[in-house]
Amino acid sequence: MNIAEVYFRYQISGIFSVMASVSEISREWTFLSNHGHVLVHLSRYPDSRVRDIADTVGITERSAQAILADLEESGYVTITRIGRRNSYKVNTGLKFRHPSEASKPISSLLKIFT
Repeated sequence: MNIAEVYFRYQISGIFSVMASVSEISREWTFLSNHGHVLVHLSRYPDSRVRDIADTVGITERSAQAILADLEESGYVTITRIGRRNSYKVNTGLKFRHPSEASKPISSLLKIFT
């Protein structure tokens, strides 16, 4: 039996059952990582709440907080507290982290999406 033909049955409220194929359940890949999506979002909306970032990227708030911590620790984002909110500034002069793109600034990516 092909994996695409395998189906899972879920009981919903003990009355209805739903059929979903493995291909519908599995997550599709994208060209940008979640870190990349967060960076693009912050360049567009620097005063976003963590909840808004998480919703836009499609991740949990906890994951968004971890990514923000990664980006801040590595210098890609500066976080400034303004009252009860945060404001985010993307350091567009920094270079990509992967060796094959390490000579290019992240501003080249952000220009595509902003």
